[in-house]
Amino acid sequence: MLNTAVRDAVLRILPRVKTPAQYIGGELNSVRKDHRQVRGKLCLCFPDAYTIGMSHHGLQVLYTIMNNDPQWACERSFTPWMDFESELRQNRLPLYGLETFTPLSEFDLLGFSLQYEVCYTNLLTMLDLGGVPHFSRERRVSDPLVVAGGPGAQNPELLAPFVDMFVIGDGEESLPWVMEKWIALKEAAIREGDLTHKRRMEMLAELVGSTTWAYAPAFYEFDYHSDGTIATVNRTRADVPTEIASCTINQDLDDIPLPTKPVVSFVQTPHDRIAIEIMRGCPWQCRFCQSTVIKRPLRVRSVETIVQAALDSYRNSGMNEISLLSLSSSDYPHFEELVKRMHEVFAPLGVNVSLPSLRVNHQLRSVPKLMQGWRRAGLTLAPEVARDDMREQIRKKIKNEDLIEGCREAFKEGMSHVKLYFLCGLPGERHIDLDGIIELAERISAVGKEATGRYKEVTASVSNFIPKPHTPYQWNGMQTREYFRWAGDYLHRQKTNRNVKIKQHDIETSLLEGILTRGDRRVAPGLYEAWRRGARMDGWKECFNPELWWKTFADLGIDVDFYRTRQRPIGEKLPWDHVNVKKGRAYLEKEQERSVIQLRVMADAVATEGDKEGTGCGG
Repeated sequence: MLNTAVRDAVLRILPRVKTPAQYIGGELNSVRKDHRQVRGKLCLCFPDAYTIGMSHHGLQVLYTIMNNDPQWACERSFTPWMDFESELRQNRLPLYGLETFTPLSEFDLLGFSLQYEVCYTNLLTMLDLGGVPHFSRERRVSDPLVVAGGPGAQNPELLAPFVDMFVIGDGEESLPWVMEKWIALKEAAIREGDLTHKRRMEMLAELVGSTTWAYAPAFYEFDYHSDGTIATVNRTRADVPTEIASCTINQDLDDIPLPTKPVVSFVQTPHDRIAIEIMRGCPWQCRFCQSTVIKRPLRVRSVETIVQAALDSYRNSGMNEISLLSLSSSDYPHFEELVKRMHEVFAPLGVNVSLPSLRVNHQLRSVPKLMQGWRRAGLTLAPEVARDDMREQIRKKIKNEDLIEGCREAFKEGMSHVKLYFLCGLPGERHIDLDGIIELAERISAVGKEATGRYKEVTASVSNFIPKPHTPYQWNGMQTREYFRWAGDYLHRQKTNRNVKIKQHDIETSLLEGILTRGDRRVAPGLYEAWRRGARMDGWKECFNPELWWKTFADLGIDVDFYRTRQRPIGEKLPWDHVNVKKGRAYLEKEQERSVIQLRVMADAVATEGDKEGTGCGG
């Protein structure tokens, strides 16, 4: 059922905006259903630009699952770029689902995927343009249920006033369950003629009270100590959970359908390729990594399932590149068999296969030979740090020798460049850790010359470390603006090889992410006010206005350092403690205590070597 009035009005304004094809829908493999023929309708909302959302594998997975059920109509919506937002407002047009141009306010459920905290203002933009009340307390039964999941749901408190319910964990089983339950409750309310806010809250309480992994912030209140720390989290009614668990798929991963008819964008996207998830979870437990915590336990797909899904996706999309996704692809237990099978099937078709997220281990040396005959441009690896003692501290047990020799083999096989991901500002970071980044990058460039006769281009991409919820480092403070600026300058000064490039992530963006990642409900008014003052698309450098944010926080009396840089005692109650993710707080405390002991040993060792800085520049 197409809303022709909205569509026709949108078509009239599209000549005035950039990349209009992202706003018209109708892409290959998109699914348009007649809303009169279904029980309920939902819209998967991605709070970022179309090009980013269409590159997200999870959106394609949930879109496929929900549309495979004939009782639901599932559509997509993305945050419009500022020119299109302006046109929608000037022409009094709503934001809509791409499939039928239905305004967001007319859906039964809106599902937001929270991939990046800096994009939280985009959620507010989408609600506002879609005609949905901004605050949960203002909605009635006739308004959509606003649900959010993804990494950002691990600390749901920043968005507590705006989101009705957070789903913690895997979405493949939870989203269909939520949709079924909510529609049944809504149907009963409509039959009884009660569409009030009070009835909606009763429905929401019944929904979250029927499971262990759904969190409705409206039913919880916080008490605080005089120093601003959290004293207690209290339920406002007894029929909702005291603590929230994580939804984990119980069935075999092979039984979860892959999106073999992916929606093919009209416009080029950053990941313009077929994506196949080969494994969920990671066998390693790096202390800095939130993903390895929230994606546990380790689950794998069979080689044949992966190959067949990739082949079906190729036939249904025509894309000429396939990306095998996981947190650590080379830790897939049948890695060599999979790579060989993919080569047998896809090399004759001229389809390239990429392997992101390769782990640095002894197997890395064999990867370039396994990929003979495929198009190769570069190798991307994430050593995170450059010294063995710091790797022991973060629990990423890799060796520089394996990294260097793996790059040597890659250069021999025709790889043109290497990109390395590092972290800056980790607990206990020292000058020698920063020196190690340069030394390792320049060594790899030199290995390129040894292998091919020419220095190879090496990019060291340096991220500013943010301690994430549900990791052992969650009690650590984030480094300051001054430190990150000094570290970036220091890295550039130490570099001598012009073939080595240092790229540091934008510091102001990292500082904002630190607040939005580690804050509680008292930061939510700052988020809302920044949006009201014009914060839009903050994940994009050309749109981000850091001074707007800092002034907003200052005007509202929000102490950013209280949330961002403060070292928190291990006994302090954290804003996200009532959301239990996999192993729980006891495990994280033990890992943090081990980390502190190791930091002392590292500091003593450096002092013994004559480093006058002692514990070093990281504190």
